[in-house]
Amino acid sequence: MKKFLKVFFIILFILILTAIIGVAFYVSASYINARALKLDKQALSSPYISLQVFDSENKPIKEDNELSRSFASISSLSQNTKNAFISIEDKDFYHHKGVNYKRIAKAMLNNVKAGRLKEGASTITQQLIKNTQLSSEKTFERKIKEIALAQKLEASYDKDKILELYLNVIYFGNNCYGIESASNYYFSKSAKDLSVEEASLLAGLIKSPAKYSPIKNYDYALQRRNLVLSQMNSDGLLATDEYTRAKQSKIELNINSQKKNRLNSYSQASIDEAEEVLGLPAKQIALKGYKIYTYQNQEKQEALDKALNSYDLDCDYSGIVINNKSHCVEAYCGSSNYKILDAKRQPGSTIKPILVYGPALNEDIIYPCSQILDEKTTISDYTPKNVGNVYHGYVSAREALSKSMNIPAVKVLSYLGIEKAKAYAEEMGISFDERDDSYTLALGGMTYGVNIKELAGAYSTFSNGGSYTSPKFVSFITDKNNKLVYVNKPQEKQVMREDSSYLITDMLRTCAKSGTAKKLNSLNIDIASKTGTVGKSNSKQNLDAWNVSYTKDQTCGVWLGNLDNTPISYAGGNQPTEIVKNYFSTVQDDSTFDKPSTIVEREIDETELNENHRVMLANIYMPERYKKSELFSSLNLPNDISDKFTSLEKLDISSFVKDETAIIKLNAKSYLTYDFIIDGKVIKQITSKSGEETVALPLKKQKQTVEIEYYYTLDNDIRSTEKINFIKSENTKKSHGEKWFI
Repeated sequence: MKKFLKVFFIILFILILTAIIGVAFYVSASYINARALKLDKQALSSPYISLQVFDSENKPIKEDNELSRSFASISSLSQNTKNAFISIEDKDFYHHKGVNYKRIAKAMLNNVKAGRLKEGASTITQQLIKNTQLSSEKTFERKIKEIALAQKLEASYDKDKILELYLNVIYFGNNCYGIESASNYYFSKSAKDLSVEEASLLAGLIKSPAKYSPIKNYDYALQRRNLVLSQMNSDGLLATDEYTRAKQSKIELNINSQKKNRLNSYSQASIDEAEEVLGLPAKQIALKGYKIYTYQNQEKQEALDKALNSYDLDCDYSGIVINNKSHCVEAYCGSSNYKILDAKRQPGSTIKPILVYGPALNEDIIYPCSQILDEKTTISDYTPKNVGNVYHGYVSAREALSKSMNIPAVKVLSYLGIEKAKAYAEEMGISFDERDDSYTLALGGMTYGVNIKELAGAYSTFSNGGSYTSPKFVSFITDKNNKLVYVNKPQEKQVMREDSSYLITDMLRTCAKSGTAKKLNSLNIDIASKTGTVGKSNSKQNLDAWNVSYTKDQTCGVWLGNLDNTPISYAGGNQPTEIVKNYFSTVQDDSTFDKPSTIVEREIDETELNENHRVMLANIYMPERYKKSELFSSLNLPNDISDKFTSLEKLDISSFVKDETAIIKLNAKSYLTYDFIIDGKVIKQITSKSGEETVALPLKKQKQTVEIEYYYTLDNDIRSTEKINFIKSENTKKSHGEKWFI
């Protein structure tokens, strides 16, 4: 046994040693190759760069695509500004030679203890290399290149120059590259005039511009800024009294309004998409001479701009137009101090077709004409409410969706199941948080929500026969030699049947004609639409207002709200719908939805639907007056055929005697006539009535028979009779008196 263990440990030692030697050889070889790389000095020092973005006709998009306009010299910056970045990013910046090996070792140890990549160890020099010389891929080989080039950079420039270059290329969010651009955007001032608290805010921002955004996440930004101030104080770079004063101050922004629309322009959205597909930051895309060719349609872009600008909106807003055939974004614009496509908003009732009714149709759970009881209800401890606490009784799924009733949507979701519903929505590009597991989802209650591109993209599924493709801005990208480096190849995914998509579209046509989007009815085009309004809890104020509308050819979506959650005075059926209407009024669209061969029209028994809330096919004997034509999938037709006008069911009646009067209660049907006959004479007639009816008939004899003859109002050949005998007996014991027997 001892001999075996000895051999085992020897073999294990040899294997470990071999692995160490192999890793060392790999690292050495990679490092030697990396040392041979040359610094791209133009990428380091070019502040004046712009991106080339083209529309669908290969014409330059006339928008401001410059990444940086000005360069902040290191000598112009205050010592506090420089110290803020050094304290939080690289305390030993002036003492290392590009790489801080002690810091790397400490970070590795902390990561091992945490069991995850908790800390990084890049110096300011390494960050400069990463942002100007290399791609954003996270590989060991790229890290070695970063280290080698950082050392080469340190040998070529002095520390102040490296810090200067770094501060002029680092990304501060909201399309701000470089400290001068960031200072001008967030504070409307030059970087040389930054206060210590403003400089600390910017220094804290670069770790995660989205998370620490002072516009979107004020509390996180404040905590991060104060951490920078604390580090400066601990490093002896900021006096305690000044630290205390700065820490107690609020964040005061002065956003440069001239730049905010640029953040939400079509070209900016295209640049963001190009960064994602190429794995390169925008500055490197520009420096390498890449050209971005997009799907922008100038006519539609101008129409969308005009529609949005036709209202003096006092909130953030965005609009989008998607070509349903090519799955591309043909127009987009917005206005906000923050990138709207980076934000998530509650979709409200616009989620209902995607999450509830569309999937329920595809799962053959409902028909458009299925009746659902709109009433006060509680499902799994959730008690939804309709707007104004108004409830409508039994309504069709079509009416419930078109008028955006909440209770029916929650009920249908309960029939469908939350997980199945989410699976459908996810197939249409909607993502959920793990906490999104309650029936509030039916009304758009999500942890994070959606952006307008995701929502409009999901709706385009319905016009494409149930096939979804993620909409894109970028068609293709070429390098400086006009060689293709990227081409968008849409990948279609069949989410639901073609006939299910047509049925939900037809339901949303009703919404555009007589529902919450009825402002579109005057367009006289074949259009489907859904609105959504998100209210502020325990308040009559709103936070979001939506309209998403589509024809066969295109989908147009509009969102109004504020990314800082300031309430708005708009609702989905008003301004957003009017903006969509203005867009379609400008752009000619005579496309019509194609009816699939599996969509059939069938006549149903309307009386059975209204009285018993069952969907039954009408028989051939039923008069037209009692029939209703409805659309169905041939794969999901009603199984039952009504037997009305072929036979009569037994009467639903009850009776009693009160004060020598027979009281008869009848559950009347609207299609039947009831004759109440005594001694061969019709004493009372009920016709065209539905529901409980009460008839009072005087009893003049000790033995009285009441005949109830009933028949189909429109076909009195089919009739039946029921009799009720009323018998009065005298009890010899006076204490009991007289008694009627039925």
